[in-house]
Amino acid sequence: MKPNTQQLQELTVQVRRDILRMVHAVNSGHPGGSLGCTEFLVTLYQHLMTRKEGFDMDGINEDVFFLSNGHISPVFYSVLARSGYFPVSELATFRLLNSRLQGHPTTHEGLPGIRMASGSLGQGLSVALGTAQVKKLNKDLNLVYTLHGDGELQEGQNWEAIMYASAKKVDNLIATVDVNGKQIDGTTDEVLYMGSLKAKFEAFGWDVLEIKEGNNIEAIVAGMTDAKSRTGKGKPVCVLLYTEMGNGVDFMMHTHAWHGKAPNDEQLANALAQNPVTLGDY
Repeated sequence: MKPNTQQLQELTVQVRRDILRMVHAVNSGHPGGSLGCTEFLVTLYQHLMTRKEGFDMDGINEDVFFLSNGHISPVFYSVLARSGYFPVSELATFRLLNSRLQGHPTTHEGLPGIRMASGSLGQGLSVALGTAQVKKLNKDLNLVYTLHGDGELQEGQNWEAIMYASAKKVDNLIATVDVNGKQIDGTTDEVLYMGSLKAKFEAFGWDVLEIKEGNNIEAIVAGMTDAKSRTGKGKPVCVLLYTEMGNGVDFMMHTHAWHGKAPNDEQLANALAQNPVTLGDY
């Protein structure tokens, strides 16, 4: 049975704790975007995706996911571990030498759940398009999901892939953009104003929907269920997910300052106090 909203919320709080403790332990990593996408990735893996037991790179007859903005690896690793891909205890090795949990996900360590290296931004959609087309060739009716940062869309390769997806009618793909309006050097509008993402994707031939409450689990379920219903109709589907960077930790919200900065001991204690243990720490 799929977990209910309360269970998803409890897992979300525990994943937040994982993120904070992982980044603090090595004084390195990206907590802001990770916290902003926690509700989404928890809901995706625990409620929305069709997944098989175990893991193989082929992903045949199951939904597959590609993380394009790989710097938010803390949330990805935590959700994968809490979803049974590898032991939760391995989260304690984040960013250590010889760890499978590098700062940006890579494939050569063989970490279950990781389908592409995503240290460089802007490449996830291209990989996902190839996978989606292979599924069509194999008559595999399952879906391909991706997650991208809004600042990441300043990378040009994305727009080549966006153009290709609609031209080739890759309609078994749902690309979600984390629209938090922030990146490492400031707001996305200040760094490189992109105008209306909705209008841009629509101009490139995509079916676009918005989830205005991107940190609300019920809104995510409703929005992504709507997105799934739009697949198979000749257009790729884009979900604009409006989130708050640093969500769940009051001093990390409403600022870009925590994009790539770890909390000190006092800050960690404050942040963890706002997110009490629900499922047990690693």
